[in-house]
Amino acid sequence: MRRWILAGVALAAYAFAQGVASRSVKATPRGKPSGIPFLAKFTDIAASAGLTAPVIYGQSDRKTYIVETIGCGVAFLDFDNDGWLDIFLLSGTLLEGAPKEAANRLYRNTRDGKFVDVTDKAGLRHAGWANSVTAADYDNDGHIDLFITEFGRNFLYRNNGDSTFTEVTGKAGLLEKGTRWGAGAAFFDYDRDGDLDLFISNYIAFDMARTPKPGEAGNCNWKGVPVNCGPRGLPPGKHSLYRNNANGTFTDVSAASGIGKIGGSYGMTVTSGDFDNDGWADIYVAADSTPSFFFRNNHNGTFTESGLERGVALNEDGMEQAGMGLGSGDFNLVGHLDVFKTHFADDTNILYRNDGKGNFDDVTLASGLGVETRFIGWGAAITDLDNDGLPDLFYVTGNVYPEIEKTLASYPWKTPRVVFRNLGAGKFEELIDDAGPGVAAPHSSRGAAFGDFDNDGDVDAVIVNLGEVPSLLRNDLKAPGRHWLQFKAEGTKSNRSAIGTRVTVRYGGKVQAQEVASQSSFYSVNDPRLHFGLGTAEVADVEIRWPDGTVKKLAGVKADQVLKVKE
Repeated sequence: MRRWILAGVALAAYAFAQGVASRSVKATPRGKPSGIPFLAKFTDIAASAGLTAPVIYGQSDRKTYIVETIGCGVAFLDFDNDGWLDIFLLSGTLLEGAPKEAANRLYRNTRDGKFVDVTDKAGLRHAGWANSVTAADYDNDGHIDLFITEFGRNFLYRNNGDSTFTEVTGKAGLLEKGTRWGAGAAFFDYDRDGDLDLFISNYIAFDMARTPKPGEAGNCNWKGVPVNCGPRGLPPGKHSLYRNNANGTFTDVSAASGIGKIGGSYGMTVTSGDFDNDGWADIYVAADSTPSFFFRNNHNGTFTESGLERGVALNEDGMEQAGMGLGSGDFNLVGHLDVFKTHFADDTNILYRNDGKGNFDDVTLASGLGVETRFIGWGAAITDLDNDGLPDLFYVTGNVYPEIEKTLASYPWKTPRVVFRNLGAGKFEELIDDAGPGVAAPHSSRGAAFGDFDNDGDVDAVIVNLGEVPSLLRNDLKAPGRHWLQFKAEGTKSNRSAIGTRVTVRYGGKVQAQEVASQSSFYSVNDPRLHFGLGTAEVADVEIRWPDGTVKKLAGVKADQVLKVKE
């Protein structure tokens, strides 16, 4: 109890000094490097691949309002069903109006390491303050659709199956009244009826006309430097749940489900998963500078918010953090979904270990993540980068205050990406330079999507950089003798995108679980094919649990293939 009281006092002390939660903690001492070679090297090939349009998101030298700072996400998706990952990249605009370059963009994979911009042909050109994307086949017609959140209003694009999209937000019943700041969003099947429902988190009830400018209020300073205001001091948004009616429309069930009754936090990235292993999809929401939310599925169309009780609302000191990005995976190889959440500078990113019943322990310091507190973290993943059978941590970073570095040089606008390689036994080791030039290069990054865009059996990444072209990090993994498996699941009774499908793989004495999800990282969408590094194992035993609970087992599956599994 005393720890909680002290934490509350500390929160009160700095809540009026800055708008973003940061504990001002010092990094823990670094141990001796393991000396184990890291065989994955990341190279940024965006320019040669054809990703040449910059991501416009406010001015690069100053930010007057918080709407200019948050940035946006990106999706790896196969919109044309050719077996190769395409890229859908969000963008923002400028306060004074949208320049020609400001637009969401769809890039088609030409299967030769390059991409071509097909935005206009696809009917997806739009400029605004885009935030997140979730991608899934909401109408079960075999084609991946897109839902985009934005400050102002949200957008649903139905894939017509001919490489074009039609905006159907209003027709689908998803055009909300008033001005909303849509943040994270996820398609998932909460009632297990085979149709994908939609959860939307909302960030701030934001009114530019009523929001103070930098330095004009207590929450408009950071370390004594005037900066844009918020999120503290601004009213938080409400969250929404829409039930799929199986006819192309949705019904707002926020009130009936209990979702609409929960507020008080600034919702950001959303991810779904069966975190308590009861066969029903739950929702986790990273919240900025306020407690994060865990919505447990009650199996009857309602949810109970239990983040505090389950250990994922705050850190182990009982303090709020600036939750932004989320990675979900099985880092300790016990068959449960753990959570990795990114935060602000002068704080640790957090690793929550799942006990298998949806109760979590903060193992950040015990795992070695406390050595890094310099950067603001955004897009993140728990994924095996070097195919050694141990899932690693990857996250991108970038400041929100471009004005700061003129006064405080230790807080630059552009910062590197970070890899924590998994050493086993619950321990990680930080890598930056050793992971290649694409990791070490500084940018002010936000969204990141992870997947195998070149179909060579390793995990690559596409990353949003504010004020610059995106990064496409090709994984040049040189690891002969290391193997992998990927799973492309398709539902029949369950939703066509197989969102919520759990795949558990046993290989070389290890076990690892993953689930298909429609959003994670920061406002982004990963490769829908689940990737498992197998180390030296050449075969694996596989268990597939479909969203309706049906289980299929496959013995002796050969490594180094994309296994297509149909329900």
